Amino acid sequence: MSLSITYARAQLGIQAPLVTVETHLANGLPAFNIVGLPEAAVRESRDRVRSAIINSHFEFPQRRITVNLAPADLPKAGGRYDLAIALGILAASGQVPGEALEHFEFIGELALSGSLRPIPGALPAAMACGDSDRILVVSDASAAEAALIDTPVKSAASLLQVCAQLHGREPLPNAVHQPDTFAPPCADLEDVRGQLKARRALEVAAAGGHNLLFYGPPGTGKTMLASRLPGILPPLAERELLEVAALYSSAGLERIQQRPFRAPHHSASPTALVGGGSNPRPGEISLAHRGVLFLDEMPEFPRSALEILREPLENGEVRISRARAQVTFPANFQLVAAMNPCPCGYMGEPRCRCTPDQIDRYRNKLSGPLLDRIDMQVEVASISASQLQEAPRGESSQQVRERVQRSRDIQLARQGKINASLSGSELDRHCRLGNAESALLRTSVEKLGLSARSYHRVLKVARTLADLSGQENIGTVQIAEALAYRNLDRRQVAERV
Repeated sequence: MSLSITYARAQLGIQAPLVTVETHLANGLPAFNIVGLPEAAVRESRDRVRSAIINSHFEFPQRRITVNLAPADLPKAGGRYDLAIALGILAASGQVPGEALEHFEFIGELALSGSLRPIPGALPAAMACGDSDRILVVSDASAAEAALIDTPVKSAASLLQVCAQLHGREPLPNAVHQPDTFAPPCADLEDVRGQLKARRALEVAAAGGHNLLFYGPPGTGKTMLASRLPGILPPLAERELLEVAALYSSAGLERIQQRPFRAPHHSASPTALVGGGSNPRPGEISLAHRGVLFLDEMPEFPRSALEILREPLENGEVRISRARAQVTFPANFQLVAAMNPCPCGYMGEPRCRCTPDQIDRYRNKLSGPLLDRIDMQVEVASISASQLQEAPRGESSQQVRERVQRSRDIQLARQGKINASLSGSELDRHCRLGNAESALLRTSVEKLGLSARSYHRVLKVARTLADLSGQENIGTVQIAEALAYRNLDRRQVAERV
């Protein structure tokens, strides 16, 4: 038989579309051509496949070899097709039974010796293969990742071992998930002394999934507080773990067990944040999915990089459009940021030499629409050395996390989602206000000049405050505290006056 068909999986974002590898041997001068929109790494597989076949003690056919990767309009990148191409050549030349290939899908990069190397995106490929009636074959190094879901996955160390399975001589072992026994410790909140208001704001943000901005002089603990947010968040659910694992797999990164905490440097470009490339890869905001994106020194980021956060903060996803493909990455993250009040950081103190124009330019890096999407804007004031020494150790992350978990359990039982994700109609249903609460909120919003979006976000924070205190209805106390977390809005109104 001079024609064979094998199956593989491409990588397109976190999707893994099926690729049919058609191999044909024809008479004529020896040649080896790969068609079907292959990129450079795929074209180079010709040399890897030839050496792997020879070093695995098979005969490489001296004929005109044509390999078609279908569909032809889907970009193909990386060495993930090596194993499928090699098996297609062996089947077309009659060295392995071709009828056995239809029950499997193969992804793996071949070494020149014929051994198999890991590839990125093994988990999305396993998830996609689970919808078919075929069995996925991956390298031993990718097997544990692919075995995270309940679908048939076989692991192999070499091309020769896969061929033994196809001949029915030695079955491949099933891929087995190895549970992680070590999780990196997270910094504890009890290390933070003083800053009771900031600690309270951090707990509220964790309970409702709200976006949070800390601002204040350097050295007051803004970064220290933000880095402790993952330690008070509830652990990832099983479905969320799979979502995060699929993203990290598609990016070729090591899988994590806790909520992501991404802290890109302020020199990061828009592409680094949102993702991209000819074969689109997830950026920092997608790698923070189901976790925290921390932007330290937020006004130092390029304005163009900050503005691209606006749509993901509303929609929870990122769409990257390229000439050959359009990819959607999930980006349901919690934004936490830190900034100084002025370029030098010491506004209001004698040592500050910043001019009003410099301060305006610094603050204007954060546009109104972006600030609108940040639920809580909290000042972190400086404390003296004596206050720092006398302040007792605060509650541990474990104690705070228990309250956060109880609050989230209330939210999930009531509405099936956390408060930060409530839509407008759901706010009307779950955040009903009495006459006194409505009057307070209406008057405050008018005085502060808040937008409709900010109005809704104040309501969401107030709903979280009520859940933390175990109250069914939102009271004036919760409305007042939620408004108190709009510090920058109130400061701008005071400066205008």
